[in-house]
Amino acid sequence: MAKRIDYYDDPNAPAPNSLVPSVNVIVTNDAGELLMIRRTDNDNWAVPGGAIDLGESIPQAAIRETLEETGIVCEITGLAGTYSDPRHVILYTSNREARQEFSIVLTGRAISGEPTPSSESREVCWVPRGQVTALRMDRSMRMRIEHYLTGTALPYIG
Repeated sequence: MAKRIDYYDDPNAPAPNSLVPSVNVIVTNDAGELLMIRRTDNDNWAVPGGAIDLGESIPQAAIRETLEETGIVCEITGLAGTYSDPRHVILYTSNREARQEFSIVLTGRAISGEPTPSSESREVCWVPRGQVTALRMDRSMRMRIEHYLTGTALPYIG
């Protein structure tokens, strides 16, 4: 099975050989819970997201990725931040692609659907805000969620 390995400021990380615009979505429900997935490629928890395809806008990609990975239809409500730290390298073992981080993180509101696992998500669930950071996740995902949870009015740019 293909794996994803995240490196941060690691001298043993492979040199990046790609930069792929991607989007993540912090989706909430009426109870204020966050939609979380447990990834199949590294078993970490994360918010839904993935690469932006040619021919689609950032919001279209966000809505598509959320539905594909979770079974939840959402509407986009805002921008949480941008993340492009060159010290974060993501290695995909299936093809040895080593990506430099490039993610736009949006906020969204659930409209319909039921949490449903997919080929990319072994588990999908609504998690209360106070319990999200206790989940096992990569440091970059934890940072994105913590920036959101601090509730500042301005998006993070980094």
